[in-house]
Amino acid sequence: MNETVSLIVPCYNKEKTIARFLDSLLNQTYKNIQLIIVDDGSTDHSRDAIDQYSERLIKAGIQVDYVYQENTGLGAAINTGLKHVKGKYLCWADPDDFYMPESFEKRVNILESHPEYAVVSSDAYVYQENDLEHPLKREATRFEHRFEEDQFWYLLTEQSHFCAGCHMVRMSAFDQVNPSRNIYPARRGQNWQLLLPLYYAYKRFYLDEPLYAYVVSSSNMSQGDNTEKKELTRWNEHEDIIRHTLITIPLTNEEKQKADRILKTRYAKKKLYTAIDYRDKKLLSEQYDILVKLGENSKEIKESYLRNKYFVCKLYYKGKEILKKKYV
Repeated sequence: MNETVSLIVPCYNKEKTIARFLDSLLNQTYKNIQLIIVDDGSTDHSRDAIDQYSERLIKAGIQVDYVYQENTGLGAAINTGLKHVKGKYLCWADPDDFYMPESFEKRVNILESHPEYAVVSSDAYVYQENDLEHPLKREATRFEHRFEEDQFWYLLTEQSHFCAGCHMVRMSAFDQVNPSRNIYPARRGQNWQLLLPLYYAYKRFYLDEPLYAYVVSSSNMSQGDNTEKKELTRWNEHEDIIRHTLITIPLTNEEKQKADRILKTRYAKKKLYTAIDYRDKKLLSEQYDILVKLGENSKEIKESYLRNKYFVCKLYYKGKEILKKKYV
């Protein structure tokens, strides 16, 4: 077994964590890896840190392709990396994180022995950046449908685990669903774009073992949406990315209508809760009206809307809670 695994690593100002990530590649039991580092316009010493490892990686049998581009975001960096893929299999990961030693070997073994699967996804441990010895939790165990082979609708409804470094893709299948090797060059959202077309056409194998470490860090490339404007921009970008991805998938008319309803409902709810967090009553009313028209104004949604729209309703529901606690 000597098939090449191409690994795309978008890198933006990761001089503090890239060494740990590269060490995890050197520690792999399977080293036939093509490492494609896409430097997305770093302004720190990321390049120097990568250069310090290049010789060691090459001696270990790992091919290193370094690509520099102006800063265009995470999704666009993955898009660039796809043009350099030479391997039979594909992974992508965040250099804030790291791989467990047998990660590549175990995934390759699955895809080599099970040609009916286009993707193998493992679990991951979640760590705080200041404690890499004691994981907080496992990432995928919260998804009750993780063992099911058909993941398309689960991913579309956020019921399929999303952590980038958990997946390995068969490139022959990827080229069937995306022969141009292009994804929408957004600043984020690469996981939907890479996985949704594959999940629609092929089966996924779930490997119930944490083979990746997701490190929760204030500097993670996908974090930083801490204002109402940023949150709304994020939701709009996500919906736009998914809709662009769905256009590339040969959905039936019935499936298109189903997907459209899912997205309208999902992002109206996200924006409604953003409105609640930031006390934006105008946005709250707009998103609630959308949910009413869709017939998605559940009891919970209606109560949340009334609580935050009308002060008298807030007092009413608060009083109900007090009485309930009193007589329980």
